[in-house]
Parts: sequence; structure tokens; C-alpha cells
Amino acid sequence: MVAEVLPMIPRNSGGMDDPEPTPDDERTHRRRLARSTAIFGAATAASRVLGLVREMIAAYLFGAGGRINAFTVAFQIPNLVRALVADTALSGAFVPVFSELLEKGERARAWRVASTIFWLVLLFTTGLTALFVLAAPLVVELFGNPGGDVDLAVGLSRLLFPIVTLLALSGIVVGVLNAYDQFTVPALTPVAWNLVIIGGLALGVPWADGDEAELYVYAGAIVVATLVQLLLPIPWLRGLDGRLRVAFDWRDPAVRRFLVLMLPVTLTLGLINVSTLIGTVFASRLIDPELAPRAIDLAFRLYMLPQGIFSVAVATVLFPTLSRLAARADMGGFGRTLDAGIRQIGFLLIPAGLVSAVLAEPITRLVYERGEFTSDQTPVVAGALAAFAVGLVFNGWMLLLNRAFYGLQENWIPTVVALGNLALNVALFGAFYSLGVWGLPLAVSLSNLAGAVALVVLMRNRVRDVDARATAGALGRIVAASIVAAALSVLAWWGVDAVVGRSLGAQLVSVGLGLGVATVAYVASCRVLGVRELGSLLALRRSTP
Repeated sequence: MVAEVLPMIPRNSGGMDDPEPTPDDERTHRRRLARSTAIFGAATAASRVLGLVREMIAAYLFGAGGRINAFTVAFQIPNLVRALVADTALSGAFVPVFSELLEKGERARAWRVASTIFWLVLLFTTGLTALFVLAAPLVVELFGNPGGDVDLAVGLSRLLFPIVTLLALSGIVVGVLNAYDQFTVPALTPVAWNLVIIGGLALGVPWADGDEAELYVYAGAIVVATLVQLLLPIPWLRGLDGRLRVAFDWRDPAVRRFLVLMLPVTLTLGLINVSTLIGTVFASRLIDPELAPRAIDLAFRLYMLPQGIFSVAVATVLFPTLSRLAARADMGGFGRTLDAGIRQIGFLLIPAGLVSAVLAEPITRLVYERGEFTSDQTPVVAGALAAFAVGLVFNGWMLLLNRAFYGLQENWIPTVVALGNLALNVALFGAFYSLGVWGLPLAVSLSNLAGAVALVVLMRNRVRDVDARATAGALGRIVAASIVAAALSVLAWWGVDAVVGRSLGAQLVSVGLGLGVATVAYVASCRVLGVRELGSLLALRRSTP
């Protein structure tokens, strides 16, 4: 059974002349945001935890040095192409167009448009995949000698390229479900993805003969897992009021509108991921080709755990609602919904970022340090994690604000901001790479800060009924509570670690206690400081059976 998330605003709400919300309306709005975030966040959390287990197994089997860096580079190449034409790129253009047709009551046309886009995407990405498979040697050459084995990087990238087509089609299926406010099944498909890969690592790698064969098993498991991710949510489309079928109605203005909207979304995500790719070039060519790319990637996986659970949950849940409100020209409701999302992301990610920064080394040691991952690799990954954590909340806000502009169908604004971010990021890479591995994630964090500020400034002229001073005050109280939580967490960890030592069980106790103290201290500080977002979560807990 699919669990549907309640939309933030009823579908039949009015437009510009809606009455001002009462305090009860605002409380209900915040509770719905908390409830929706909790449902999606819980589903996403399961997938992220399994993803962390996957990375722990991979770190145990391959460590952070040597040929695994060839795999890291090989995976990032199709990952960049995937970001350009699949996943968020598709949903960022598809959901507003599809939701607008549903909002107008043109359901048959909406499904015909969705079917046309599905088949156009299939044809285009299949051709693109074939092109990149042929050009793989030229692309890999940009990275120098990743992992000390260029041929291995080329072979792995060719095996991994079909995920571009699979994820592109998955983006359409997920976009349809999200437009109907169904989030749980799409959020759970990555659980299956991770389980398949874990199975491949645990069962396939031990039977492989040598490092090269083991890495090919890893890559093959990713391709199979991506196929499962595409197929799993398809049965839930049957319960909706239409179906995907063979259609090529490319002359429909809505299809052309999708293509027009997708261009800036693709450029935006392309610029973001090109920045990541350039960082990998810096890491591989100028720092350490047999350690730096994988160390940054492992730190990024830890950084993405709170990011994926919290900010992705808020942005994904709010995106269809923001698109519907924009279609009605209800900018008052749009602004209030966006403001609630910004506060909720700040409430969740500011403490997560600070605690991740101060406990970066014990967290890295607990998660990764075993098997082929040695103690000398821990400080390298931990430094990168701490640097990433500095920009955690800003990246979350950028994700939500980009979706808000997509909902307004003003897709070129995030593109312009992403272009500026790319230029700043490259300049900071050049300035900070001499600091070592952690300098590159620090450059990313500072660029995220600049990008978030730019998007907020550009959005302010488009929304109303948002009290910027109240939001700034709320975020200030959240920062104060987060500082208290981070300070007490590191003191608690340090005191226990000095007594119990560094065995696995001892680390579970010390790190677990540190995180537990941080949570209790944060909740208590938020109560004292009157942080409103805490009340929304407590109300959710009381209303949950």
C-alpha cells in the first residue's frame, strides 16, 4: 500500500485574494510540513543508512587507496551525464508541466504528454549512452592516471554508462508519482538499489579473481540495482487516473514547454556537477591520484546522509505544492510555504552540520576504519567531511530554492547562479588545493554559501507574506542551540573515548553517546530559546498513533 503525503495546501485553495492565514492555519501548515517531511525523511533515512552500510563494505573491501580511485573516477563520468539528462533534471522540468495540466483538469492530455516525454527520453539517452561508451578513453584521459590504471577506469565507465538511460526513465516515473503527492514508494526504491549492491559486494566480490575483477563485480551490481530501481515503482502507476503508453505527440505545446524548461535545469545541474568533476581533476592530478578522489568521495557519502534525509525530504515534498501554488498565482501561499521549508531545513541541518564537523574523525573511524581502510586514511577523510559539513545547510537551502524557481517556471535564474558558482568554485579550488584533500570540500562549502545568498536575494522580489526579520531571528536561535549541542557532544565523546578506548564496541558507545547528548542538548536549547520548528515536530509526535 502506498502511503500518500498530505499536501501542504489544499488543492482547491484560492489565489491572490485568499484571506490572510490565521495562527491556527499557520500551525496546521507547519504540522503538515513536519508530517510530510517525517514520512519522506523516514523512507529516505532507510535508504541512506543502507547506502552507508554499502560504503562501509566497499571501504572494508577496497580501502581508500589504489585502484578503487579508478572506480571512483569511472563512476563520476556517467554520474555527470546522468545529472544532465536524468533524475532531478527531468523532474525539475517535468513536474511543473505535468502538475499544471492536472491542476487545469486536463488529465488525459497530461498522461499523453508524460508518455511522449518518456519515449523521447528513452531514445535520446540511449543514443547518448552509446556515444559516451565510444568516447570513454578520451574522457578518462582528462583525469590523468586515476588509481594508477587508466584502462580499468575506461572499462568500468563503459560498463556503468547504461545507468544514464535507466535513471532517466526512472525520473519520469518518480515525477508522475510525486505530482500525485506520492513520495514513499519513490523514496524506498533506493533501498532496493542499495540492497542489490550490498548483495553484489558481499556475495560476488569474494568469488572474483583479483582487484580488477572485484571492481567489475561492483560496477555490474550498480547497473543491476539501477534496473531494479526503475522497475520497482511502476506497479504503483496503475492506481492513478492514467497510464504511460506509446506516444510521440511532440508537437503538443506542453512537450515543447518541458523541453524549454529542461534546458536551463540541465545547464544548472550540469554546472553543479561539472564543478564536482573539476574538483576530481584537481584531486587526481594535483593532490594524490591514488587517495584524494576516493577520500573525498567517502567523506561526501557521510555528508550526504543528513542532506539526503532532511533537505531532500523537504524539497521533494514541497516541490509539487510550490508548482501548484505558482500555477494558481498564489504567491502568498507560495512564499509562506517556501519560508516554512527554509526554516525547517535550517532547524534540521544547522545542528547536523556543526556536530558532523566537530565529530568528523570519530565518525569516520567508526564507519570506515577496518579491513583495507587503514588508520592513516581516517584523518584525510575526516578533514574532508568537516570541510563539507561547513556548507551543509547552504546546500540544503540551494536545493529548495532551485526547486522553488522551477515551480515558478523561472528556470534560468538557478542557471545563472550556478554559472557564477562554477566560476567561484574553480577559483577556490585553485586557491585551496595546496591545503590538501580537505581544501577542495572547503571550496565547495564556500561556494554553496555564496549560491544560497544569491538565490535568497533573487527570490525576495517574487514572494510576499514572508517576514524576513522573523526568519533571520529564528535561524539565529537555531544556530545558538546548535553551538550548545556541538560543544556538549564533543565533550561527551572525548570524556568517554578516553576511558573506553577504540575498539568497535567502545566507539559505538562513545560516538553514540556524543550524538545522543547533542540531540538532547539541541532539543532542550530549542525549548529554552522558543524555536518554533521544534513545536511542529513535537505536535507531529503527539498526533502520530
